[in-house]
Amino acid sequence: MAVKYKRVLIKISGEALAGKSKFGIDPETTEIVANQIKEINTLGVQVGIVVGGGNFWRGRSSNFMDRATADYMGMLATVMNSMALQDALLSIDCPAVVQTAIEMKEIAEPYARRRAISHLEKGKVVIFGAGTGSPFFSTDTAAALRAAEIEAEIILLAKNIDAVYSDDPETNPDAVKFDELKFMDLIDKDLKVMDLTAATLCKDNNIIIHVFAIAEEGNLMKAINGEKIGTLIK
Repeated sequence: MAVKYKRVLIKISGEALAGKSKFGIDPETTEIVANQIKEINTLGVQVGIVVGGGNFWRGRSSNFMDRATADYMGMLATVMNSMALQDALLSIDCPAVVQTAIEMKEIAEPYARRRAISHLEKGKVVIFGAGTGSPFFSTDTAAALRAAEIEAEIILLAKNIDAVYSDDPETNPDAVKFDELKFMDLIDKDLKVMDLTAATLCKDNNIIIHVFAIAEEGNLMKAINGEKIGTLIK
């Protein structure tokens, strides 16, 4: 089967791995995600992944907590998710490697761009943990940065919601679904797709973003084939 994209960066929100419980890691949901990743990997698509940590940690629990400390805690949450996803992939015979921006060599490789690209070219899924390795930057920015570094053609923004809306569709039934947007629309319409640092990085490097629901089986393959699901930002 011919696919539209040969090298992609998948950004998976932590909440997407939590499933309906919205906290922790749901084994069934993680298995669904892993099977979809293996499906496209088998077709020869080179896959890099950045996972969020919102299913474990959402930032400072109070204004008294140091922001940098809170961000480092969030980075550790992304590593837990990265390890869980790696385990799920390995259990279905899909080769996967975790690289972390903060060195923790007993459980993962330290991030190295050329080594990551080498893994991709050998057919291994590379999961990037610990964000950028620096506080004050989100995992969205980490995804944009890694996508630029590995020269990915597109960022597949896999969420627990099926597209970008003008408002939260769970609380506002009149929320409008967008099929396609420009980067400036994210600012003008104040859409909470990703932070402005990440959006600017994507815009400057001509990286397309495709937002869709990862929990629906087959959606990742549809996105890889360029089918019209979710929202395309370019």
